[in-house]
Amino acid sequence: MDATETESLTDQVQRERRGLLAHAYRMLGSWDEAEDAVQETCLRAWRSRETFENRSSVRVWLYRIATNTCLSAIEGRRRRALPSGLGAPSSDPSAPSEVAGPETWIQPIPTSLVADPAAEVVAREGVRLAFIAGLQYLPPQQRAVLLLRDVLKFSAAEAARILETSVPAVKSALQRARGRLNEVSPTREDVREPTERRARELLEQYMAAWERSDPVEFERVLRADATLEGVPSKTWFAGKVACVAFAAPSMGDAGAWRMVPIDANGQPAVAAWVGGEPFGIAVLTMATDGIARITLFADPDLVARFTKPDVAPRGPILTRWTLRSAARSCTGGDRRRGTSSSCRTRSATSWRRSPKP
Repeated sequence: MDATETESLTDQVQRERRGLLAHAYRMLGSWDEAEDAVQETCLRAWRSRETFENRSSVRVWLYRIATNTCLSAIEGRRRRALPSGLGAPSSDPSAPSEVAGPETWIQPIPTSLVADPAAEVVAREGVRLAFIAGLQYLPPQQRAVLLLRDVLKFSAAEAARILETSVPAVKSALQRARGRLNEVSPTREDVREPTERRARELLEQYMAAWERSDPVEFERVLRADATLEGVPSKTWFAGKVACVAFAAPSMGDAGAWRMVPIDANGQPAVAAWVGGEPFGIAVLTMATDGIARITLFADPDLVARFTKPDVAPRGPILTRWTLRSAARSCTGGDRRRGTSSSCRTRSATSWRRSPKP
């Protein structure tokens, strides 16, 4: 391969980088692991560039490397999930929450990294949290086949080449994968894109409810069958009444919580601060009649990863009541950032009065 061919190959790899990251994220359910997989894919592609003989397109070649990298990473590990994928909803908003380690959870990812922000709904659907969670139920090979065929639109022959199997095997795996995904995926909500007026209204009302510490407004913005879950807690709640009962006690004084709108997994989301300190993000699933699902990720590091360096909350206040409320939420656990992991979880799941980022 001469210099011109090498330069051309490098350009094609860079053009495919966003798609490769999206593919790795869907396969692995982790932003961090997906970034690592793409780096490994690029490294392997560079090392093997001299052996590329144009027997297939560069795109097929790159996705073969990326898919095999992801399959190796998945081997022998448990599936990642969201709290609602680990058990039934809680019926007691005051019960202590059970915390699980970071390897348990699906991670959110900025939409701009994996999809064009101006993309049509069908493109953004491919990175929504519910879809990512559903994919994790599939055996790795079936997951890869479904993504290659239904999301990336490779032909059966190309998918077979990528996975080094036969076309009949690909067709059989695809049929089983589609059936299983239909079984485990929740009923599809009538999702409204954040650019639509109704979605903007719901997002603004949601943030206002938390910034003003207004549980009545928070209840008003929820759909009747809304769910609320907060990573890293396994506890989650279903139904507007249960969600509000869990969240309201942790709202604190008006002004304690501040947030800014962001975009995660092709969905509206918010980044939240409490007392001027980053708290985490919340990803919102919108429906025509209200917010259908709130998925909170109580990880302060995510605030910096999802926002620009110059983004800051507007005049947050940390009151003694808020401090006492947060302290009462602690149930023990490893200390991090001066707060126990279960404390962060409890406030997260109780939304710690956090305006669902």
